[in-house]
Amino acid sequence: MKSKHALNNIYLAVLSLLAGLTLWGLAVYITGLPSFILPSPQQVWTRLIDVVADGTLWRNTWVTAREVSIGLGLGASLAVLLGYAVAKSRTTERLLSPYLVASQAIPVVALAPLLVLWFGPGMFSKVLICGMTVFFPVLVNTIVGVRAVPEELRDLMHSLHASRLQVIKNLELPAALPILLGGLRIGATLSVIGAVVGEFVGADKGLGFLVNIARGQYDTALVFVAIATLIVMALILYGIVILIEKRFLKWQLASKENL
Repeated sequence: MKSKHALNNIYLAVLSLLAGLTLWGLAVYITGLPSFILPSPQQVWTRLIDVVADGTLWRNTWVTAREVSIGLGLGASLAVLLGYAVAKSRTTERLLSPYLVASQAIPVVALAPLLVLWFGPGMFSKVLICGMTVFFPVLVNTIVGVRAVPEELRDLMHSLHASRLQVIKNLELPAALPILLGGLRIGATLSVIGAVVGEFVGADKGLGFLVNIARGQYDTALVFVAIATLIVMALILYGIVILIEKRFLKWQLASKENL
């Protein structure tokens, strides 16, 4: 039954992709727009083959993938640690809330030029920007997840003389994990945006840099190739989070099936 459901999802995804490509091709044919405004699917495919063959796409994708993976890991880790501290202490929340809210009130696009100016156009500034985009959604979901643990269960753990580490490992982490991973889903896709924003501001490699170069040369087909690669990267990260959920939330899935 599960395999049939998975196959149906694959068929629907393929049909949706084919329908989108068909509509795209029709739009190019009907409007007659030049390729530097709206290239056809065939032109984008040809450009994709070219940049794959000469290694341009691989080199720039690898740079962006490293920035995204490091930024996502650091941003999510710091968010979980700080989120747990905030969830457990109202004093910490009152001290940090103004700064946390202020950090989200300022668009990353506005901060990116300053970060590149302060830390240079290298990888560190891109990782920092990427981590900042990931940080807040994971932080909020961590706080909500930890505070959603029923007090009755905490009391039960205390009555069993459980240590702080045992409470975290056996109660708080499993209970908060569904909400935490929901934030990580959002953070995984936002991490790609953060890396590209940093590359737009100042970089000499990466997919954001490739988009800038292609835009300046009116190579719109290459812009489409870079955007499609970024979409695939975001989908892969999102899929990895889904796999993590299936691995660590088997108990939740089993309980739903038994209902």
